Amino acid sequence: MSDYLPVLGGKKNELRGGRHVYDGYQRGWGLEFGDLKARVSEDPDYRFAAEIAKARSVLLLERMMNLFLLCKFFLPRLPLGHIVEYGSFRGGSAMFMAALAQRFLPGAQVYALDTFAGMPETDRAIDAHSAGDFVNTNMEEIRLAADKLGLNNLHLVKGLFQDTAPTLLPQIGPVALAHIDCDIYSAVKYAYDVSKPHMVPMGYYVFDDATTSSCIGATEAVEAFVIQRDGLLSEQIYPHFVFRHPAA
Repeated sequence: MSDYLPVLGGKKNELRGGRHVYDGYQRGWGLEFGDLKARVSEDPDYRFAAEIAKARSVLLLERMMNLFLLCKFFLPRLPLGHIVEYGSFRGGSAMFMAALAQRFLPGAQVYALDTFAGMPETDRAIDAHSAGDFVNTNMEEIRLAADKLGLNNLHLVKGLFQDTAPTLLPQIGPVALAHIDCDIYSAVKYAYDVSKPHMVPMGYYVFDDATTSSCIGATEAVEAFVIQRDGLLSEQIYPHFVFRHPAA
């Protein structure tokens, strides 16, 4: 079961508008219309990591599977880089990716950035979420659980992104995956912009919320800054938005 990604006849894996169309079809089409979802669900590596995230993550199943595919099959093709998650809540997806990184990404660390105290102020003109949402979390409990599981490659970073990321990112080295799961306009824009200088060529920006009906602020941030300002085209629109950092 080392590689069961769908083979798509007639599609070349060429760079088009900054995205690898074939890669996007493999993951997106495979999960939505092919048998990839069933294959992932049977993969012992996925089952192992999913058990760790169980009852901790609010990610949709298909999005968790997409992160799995990226960590197992696609990130190993890139230069070494770390994983940075913006918005970790109870640590489920960060622990999930840390478990996979230990198996498939030697040397890669996972940094989980969050207030761990609920959402900051939001823009009521565009965001559906309010300050204080997702307050039911506890960083020390997450840390203890991660230590118990031996996830010594997971680092919890508490505070507002603007207070932590500018110091953290230059210290840790290159980033291969930015998992931006922070729901609101200002946080999504900031997370994307602060990550850009540190991304490896063709690194992944994964926006969990920008195609979610309760997160139009996140959608607008992606539209205004990733697509309109920077001219990036998505490699996936299902199960969530995935973009690639420019090759050069």
